Amino acid sequence: MRQPGYGENQPRLDDDRLPVVLVVLDGLGDRPVPELGDRTPAEAARTPVLDALAARGSSGWHLPFGWGRAPSSELAHWAMFGYADVPFPGRAVLEALGAGIEVPADTAVTHAALRTSSVGPDGRVWITGRAAGWDGDDASALLEALVPVAEAHGARIEVLGGRGEALLVLSGHDTGAVTDSDPFFEDRHPWLRVLACEDAAAPTAEALTALLLEARAVLVEHPVNAARRDRDRPPLDVLTTKWSGARGAVPRFADHVGIPGAAVTSTRLYRGLGALLGMRTRHLPPYLNPRQDLGTELEDRLTAAQELLDEGAAFVHVHTKATDDAGHTKEPRAKLEVLEAADPGLAGLHELAHRAIVAVTGDHATPSTGGVLHTGDPTPLVVAGPTVRTDAVEAFGEGPAAAGWYGALQARELLPLLLGHANRAAFLGHRATPHPTAALPDAPEAMVLPPTLRARRTS
Repeated sequence: MRQPGYGENQPRLDDDRLPVVLVVLDGLGDRPVPELGDRTPAEAARTPVLDALAARGSSGWHLPFGWGRAPSSELAHWAMFGYADVPFPGRAVLEALGAGIEVPADTAVTHAALRTSSVGPDGRVWITGRAAGWDGDDASALLEALVPVAEAHGARIEVLGGRGEALLVLSGHDTGAVTDSDPFFEDRHPWLRVLACEDAAAPTAEALTALLLEARAVLVEHPVNAARRDRDRPPLDVLTTKWSGARGAVPRFADHVGIPGAAVTSTRLYRGLGALLGMRTRHLPPYLNPRQDLGTELEDRLTAAQELLDEGAAFVHVHTKATDDAGHTKEPRAKLEVLEAADPGLAGLHELAHRAIVAVTGDHATPSTGGVLHTGDPTPLVVAGPTVRTDAVEAFGEGPAAAGWYGALQARELLPLLLGHANRAAFLGHRATPHPTAALPDAPEAMVLPPTLRARRTS
């Protein structure tokens, strides 16, 4: 305890601020599965490390946007990072930044991908597949053939990867508020018309529609696709678009939240998110076999997180997509096995919880059964650390977490909760920065004496 200052009758506050490490098991949440005894994969999996973390800390449910609302990963993370009230620039911006592509400000961009298709008698185009890993040469040649098509519509193509993915930059259009042509739910919806989401985006939608229709005509007749038909491979004959947006002014994490943030990233999306928000990042690509290697991978991710803490980060995000990928297989036991493989790799959280606030949760539910991508079902949340009380929960999973101290939290509430435990909560009523921050800022601007005043005595 520090002694009171002159004229004060209360002790000065100790600086006992703690760092925060947030581990996100992508798509963690699920639904009860009959073959697992009407339990979710997280409830049925043997996870002694996570069970022990739940037993020493507090638990609850993470419902990113409330009951029944099925979030994408990018929107969930945007809110989890404290940006719920900041306009989202569009995932295409993040994917491009994550690939090392500079995105011009205030210019419409969209993510494009080559797909296979069939045409119905009514002229609607149905998406039947995507470029495979071995289609790299064909995809590159087809995207190259679309360069003059894009240029004719005032756009340019930036290749994102070997599976026919690209960024379309629509020069002269300052808003990307248009709908996706990618149907996502390919067996329910055909290739979709691009529509404006606001009046100002009408020219963007018109230009993109014209570009896509002309691209279709070029792709159908291209020699590469003719050769694919001869080899009994489906032609990559349609270009779909999604995640459109524009890069506007977005505050840096350190300025918006008030503390330096960092991320141990696993995919292009999160590397791009870190780049946009000015966060220090360590990129570790996913290991090849998650059912065998995920434990080692997570150990390495936690080691990288500690390095980022040592370099001055006060908040570190650690991510793995393996749980989400397992959910999308629609094999509940596969997701259970991935969770069991992940568990030993999180053992380092127990030691870290003596000197930091650690949290494990998911960004959304990815059910391992049913005809859904993501759902608004709850995902478990557990938090441990020196200031976290122990509640009655003794196991990890959706069911046990329902009895936890936190109840149900939305994504925008998660960061303030963790910062509060870290003794970093912004003090409401104190205005240290022009804009409110979620944390008591680490480095508000100081009043600096001019040289003429520095030599004068203060005591």
